[in-house]
Amino acid sequence: MSDSHSDKNVQDEVSQLETKSVTAARLFDIRRIIGGLFVVYGVIVTIAGFVASDDEIDKAQGVNINLWTGLGMLVLGLFFLAWLKLRPTAPPPPSAEEGAGE
Repeated sequence: MSDSHSDKNVQDEVSQLETKSVTAARLFDIRRIIGGLFVVYGVIVTIAGFVASDDEIDKAQGVNINLWTGLGMLVLGLFFLAWLKLRPTAPPPPSAEEGAGE
């Protein structure tokens, strides 16, 4: 009887670890990291574009390159975050042992 009780404890621990693994996979999804970095850097570069002097704009042949690059980075970052929200990471399929145990 102690063997079945310890097997139950092991199965509970395994299922808890699988749940934590799925949570960690979703937390460290590459889309979240890329999207977050692009949004942060996009905000910084866009602000730099808003405060650009005429001298800096003349260096770029009359184009406010910081503003346009920052807006592009913001759009790309928001795209990645929207993609993450609309298509979240799928949980791993159940193992063969879980299906046999039920």
